Amino acid sequence: MECTETRSRLHAYLDQELDPSSAVAVDRHLASCAACKAIFARQSALRSAIREHATYHKAPAALVERIRGQIGAPAKPAFSPWRWLEWRPLQFGAALAATALVSWIAALEYARPRGDELIIDQVVSGHARSMVTSRLADVASSDQHTVKPFLSSKLDFSPPVSDLATAGYPLVGGRVDYLQNRPVAALVYRHREHLINVFVWPDRSGGRTAPKPRASRQGYNVVHWSDGGLAFWAISDLNVTELKTFAETYDSAAISR
Repeated sequence: MECTETRSRLHAYLDQELDPSSAVAVDRHLASCAACKAIFARQSALRSAIREHATYHKAPAALVERIRGQIGAPAKPAFSPWRWLEWRPLQFGAALAATALVSWIAALEYARPRGDELIIDQVVSGHARSMVTSRLADVASSDQHTVKPFLSSKLDFSPPVSDLATAGYPLVGGRVDYLQNRPVAALVYRHREHLINVFVWPDRSGGRTAPKPRASRQGYNVVHWSDGGLAFWAISDLNVTELKTFAETYDSAAISR
């Protein structure tokens, strides 16, 4: 994929509207083109800033009812009968158009992923991309003292990294990924023939929650928890019980450090 085509698809890529093959093509180009990667980073930062700082206004209920009332109001007596007959089809058409518009907006709102659902979609997509493109690690190493400094130098936070080989989860490596419209840490572990991605990024709530299964999609299970001002999302094709056990093992190692 060339630069021009990649840049024309960045907005759809940010909104996760591309089909899997197109998303992978953009992934590969961004990994090899510093100019396009910089443009993507700027667009991502702008999108995040708008979502975080923009002021959103909802129309008051009284205004909504007034508009609906005006759309359905009868013609004024000053109109001649012929004028009223000319107006009525237009009035009826406007009412239909308004109803269709309201229904369309409501359908979009209902179908739009919200809150954690959107995050889960991104976690699943990030894991799937890493498997399809074989881009599991920017730094492939089982040495936590190699992986952690590398990720810390690329990010604005320091993710906890532990080699859990003694518990049956050897560290494969780590990489910088893009979720939630920002760079995040992706730690890769292995359990038998299964690979596990642990996505880590700052959590504004700052609270602590225990590892908890959150979703099963496309053959993958997702477990989420938070601690120390960081959010953790583990995903793998492991069964949900084994993935939760891994998450608890990782969490315990992070707490004890």
